[in-house]
Amino acid sequence: MTLVLTAHGSADPRSAAVTHAVAGRIRRLRPWLDVRPAFLEQNGPSLLDTLSGLHAPAVVVPFLLASAFHARVDIPSVVEQSGAVVDRAEVLGEDPALLSVLRQRLAELGVSPDDDGLGVLVVAVGSSHPAANARTATVAQSLRSGTRWAGAEVAFATGPYASIPETAAHLRARGARRLVIAPWFLAHGRITDRVAEYAGAQGIAMAEPLGSHNLVAATVMDRYDAITATQTVAA
Repeated sequence: MTLVLTAHGSADPRSAAVTHAVAGRIRRLRPWLDVRPAFLEQNGPSLLDTLSGLHAPAVVVPFLLASAFHARVDIPSVVEQSGAVVDRAEVLGEDPALLSVLRQRLAELGVSPDDDGLGVLVVAVGSSHPAANARTATVAQSLRSGTRWAGAEVAFATGPYASIPETAAHLRARGARRLVIAPWFLAHGRITDRVAEYAGAQGIAMAEPLGSHNLVAATVMDRYDAITATQTVAA
């Protein structure tokens, strides 16, 4: 069985580097598993070429956080175009393991759950799919649970949604004396650079994206396992 780790792709090489690094972690954790990174655009190998060259059953695991356009339209379209018989797993989503990584990234900034003057902006990519945005918004709710923070809210770096400055102002109005940005991104890229520019100009500390982490790799494997477990039961 092959795991096709499918990312969107980016002109920024840091993005593809994280995809390849997570694929490498999965190989080390499961050396018997054939893991192939693939991209929808801008990087290679392309998903279409990867699927066209398959000679064994495979599971496409979207290396995406939200079930938005790329997961719902782009990937199924490429799968259909390839003619390959593969199963598609769910996106990584708001997995508790990924929330643990996000908390770790904040801890690296010195963030404490007991900081009652803190406001956390969880910055994500906005989607044209309202349900995807609603699910992303739960990340802030989960992140704040068990803390004494003044607040945690999601702001979208793209699209006509709650902007970063608006969300920052709202958190300050709720009593936040200090703000930090927690990027809900798998890797650095042009969008996170724009967010970092804003953060630097406003004197707001910004954590690292989720990046290459064993818990990220484990979440990918969970999505893969959910498909293969179903196949085993069906057989």
